[in-house]
Amino acid sequence: MNIKFVNASILLLRWTLGLVVVLESAEFTLSNSAAHFLAKAGLPSWIQPVLGGLEIFAAVLFLLPFTAKIGSYLLFIIFALAALLHILHGQFNVGGLVVYAAAVLVCLASARNTTQEARHERP
Repeated sequence: MNIKFVNASILLLRWTLGLVVVLESAEFTLSNSAAHFLAKAGLPSWIQPVLGGLEIFAAVLFLLPFTAKIGSYLLFIIFALAALLHILHGQFNVGGLVVYAAAVLVCLASARNTTQEARHERP
């Protein structure tokens, strides 16, 4: 397999996921329907900007090369907790969150493999 193609594909996946999460998190943070859902779930109003802000923060960390690892872990945790929150409130359509979490794991695994390969190639 062409390693340059694989690396370019992973980079495209990382940037696509990161930008989609930033945009969707901003939309969530400003959404009246999200505020209604959270209020109906019995959560305080400050939860919406905190959750949206944390997602945006984690996505930005995910996009920056020197913080991508911590951003990956944070995004994975956020997606897992979001899926759990939805399931606990009877909303079982969490397929998007599962796909996002899988994409984060692919990017994280790729970064680890690249780092390990670089160590082995040093003279």
